[in-house]
Amino acid sequence: MLCQSLSWRKEHQIDYILGAWALPACLEEYYAGGWHFHDSSGRPLYVLRLGQMDTKGLVKALGEEALLRHVLSINEEGQKRCEENTKIFGRPITCWTCLLDLENLSTRHLWRPGVKALLRIIEVVEANYPETLGRLLIVRAPRVFPVLWTLISPFINENTRQKFLVCSGNSYQGVGGLEDYISKEVIPDFLGGDCLCSVPEGGPVPKSLYQTQEELQNSGPVSLLAETIYQLAYIVQGEPHEFFIEIPESSSVITWDFDVLKGDVLFNIFRSKRLPLAVDKSTPALAPNVRSVQLTEKSGASGVDYGRVETPLMCREGESIQGSHITRWPGRYILQWRAANHLSGSTLPTVEDVLATLQGSTHKCKIMYYTEVLASHDFRGSMTSLESCQSGFSQLSAATTSSSQSQSSSLISR
Repeated sequence: MLCQSLSWRKEHQIDYILGAWALPACLEEYYAGGWHFHDSSGRPLYVLRLGQMDTKGLVKALGEEALLRHVLSINEEGQKRCEENTKIFGRPITCWTCLLDLENLSTRHLWRPGVKALLRIIEVVEANYPETLGRLLIVRAPRVFPVLWTLISPFINENTRQKFLVCSGNSYQGVGGLEDYISKEVIPDFLGGDCLCSVPEGGPVPKSLYQTQEELQNSGPVSLLAETIYQLAYIVQGEPHEFFIEIPESSSVITWDFDVLKGDVLFNIFRSKRLPLAVDKSTPALAPNVRSVQLTEKSGASGVDYGRVETPLMCREGESIQGSHITRWPGRYILQWRAANHLSGSTLPTVEDVLATLQGSTHKCKIMYYTEVLASHDFRGSMTSLESCQSGFSQLSAATTSSSQSQSSSLISR
């Protein structure tokens, strides 16, 4: 483990990250975390207001790579502060404390691409910074927290999990609360203390700051990650963008998350009754069973070679769309995005729409998308957790997959 970590540090120049890493303006304004004095044992204290952060916005504006580099810089800074506090307090201090405030944590933080990014970051940190976290104080844990814990806890080392202390509601106040671990003089003001905390308050990240994967890849150093979460697609009239998905068993769940960055698009899901004529293997796949393909219209007949399994969804420029489809049969499915034709729709066309159509304009739309296929039992487990959020942390953290759920409906949400 040590040899692998030393090799990783050398390959990615981690020893120089504090000098080389320039905090992006977006992180500086919307990342609600920062260093704040030290705990009662002299350990450096890091405050993270996760419930205040727009995790989805940060991933789409900065990419998973930038967030990972920022987390690595935090860990490197933590080690540096431990060395400084060792000199100040005259005793060895080798780890730091994190105060995690979960006020306003909600189901929007359970957005699957964000959870996937979090798990990958945890994996890197666990492999390269063992035993550097002394304690994690979790305060104001809401009822949705057990679901997040169920998703991430299997990826956290058992020794690390033992350092987690969870307080729901106002139980962090008084005896047995934060004052047992942090001096009263440095408890942050937003937790009822007298100390003004300079950690940013976070908030929604403007969509104007969202970047495509192409832009992100061209703006940073050599990637620490082998793959990206989101893919980019351009769409013109008459040339829909389609993805072919092989579903191995019925009741599998196709999930998607996409943003319409330019233009309006119509989103469809089809089930194919035959193999596609050609599969573009040069396009990076989102998963082993997902490939770019053009099957509908040009190489197949509606109702014969393929059939629609969801009602078409009109998606306007600037909208974020998340949803899922529970498959009734195994086989081949197609996710399709096509440029919306306003002249044939129910929405009245604008003057620009009419002029573009009369002039034969090939209006180009742009989307960023992510899709994932879940086994039915995985989907049932996560949904059961969401439905059971009325009970407490200790009851739900042990198991969340015991009950069943109807699979007769699908979900498309904005």
